[in-house]
Amino acid sequence: MHILTLQHAPVEHSGIFRRFLTEDGHSWDTVELDQGQALPDDLNGYDALWVLGGPMDVWQEDAHPWLKAEKALIRKAVEELGMPYLGLCLGHQLLAEALGGKVGKSANPEIGVCDVQLTEAGAEGVFLDGIPDTFPCLQWHGAEVSEMPAGAHCLATSPDCAVQAMSWGPRAYSLQFHVEIEPDTVANWAAIPEYATSLDAAMGTGGAAKFEQDCNAHMSAFNEMAERIYINWMQTSAQA
Repeated sequence: MHILTLQHAPVEHSGIFRRFLTEDGHSWDTVELDQGQALPDDLNGYDALWVLGGPMDVWQEDAHPWLKAEKALIRKAVEELGMPYLGLCLGHQLLAEALGGKVGKSANPEIGVCDVQLTEAGAEGVFLDGIPDTFPCLQWHGAEVSEMPAGAHCLATSPDCAVQAMSWGPRAYSLQFHVEIEPDTVANWAAIPEYATSLDAAMGTGGAAKFEQDCNAHMSAFNEMAERIYINWMQTSAQA
C-alpha cells in the first residue's frame, strides 16, 4: 500500500505507525502543508489517505489558506473515490467538516491522559475490535466535532467530547485522541507554541513534565492499542 500523508507540523507525524508500515512493507509520501508544500494534482498512485494532527483549527482558512484545498481533497478522496482514510485529531475534525459536519471550540478542552469509552457501534465494529470498552489515551485538543456528517457513526465518546471516534462509509475512520505517540511525543509537541499555551492553561507550571510522566506510565498500553488499531484499519481498507 502507498499512502498519502498530510502533515501540519514537522513533529506531529505518524509516530509509531511509521514502524508498523515499514515492517509490513508499505510506503508513504508526506505533504507538509504548514511548510508550504503543495497537495498533489490528483490521487492516482495512492491507495489511502492519512491526515494527521496540528495546532491550527479547521476554520482558520484566513491564516492557513491551504485548509480549503485540503478539505476539498479529503472530500474527493473519501466521498468520490472511496479511498481508505485515517484521521487523527485535526484529521478527525477535517474529515467531519469536509463531508458536511461541523466543528467548534470545546466547552471543556481535553489535555492529558483521559479515559474514552466505546459506543455500541464501536464495540461491534472492526476498527476498534480488541480495544477495551473504556481505555486511557492521550488527549490534546480545544476543538471537537460538534455535528457529524450525514451517514457517519460515532465509535467512541467521553464526558467532555461526544465524538471521540468516527466512521463514514466502509473505509473512512478517524480519532479525536492520539494513539500514534512515542516516548518523545509530549516533549516535541510541547515545543509548539499553541500546544504549550494550552498545556500551561490546563496543567500549570511543570505541566509538560507531568504529562510526559503520565504518558510514559501508559506507553506500553498505548503502543499495543496503536498496533491493534493499525491492524484493524488495514482490514477495513480491504472492504468494498
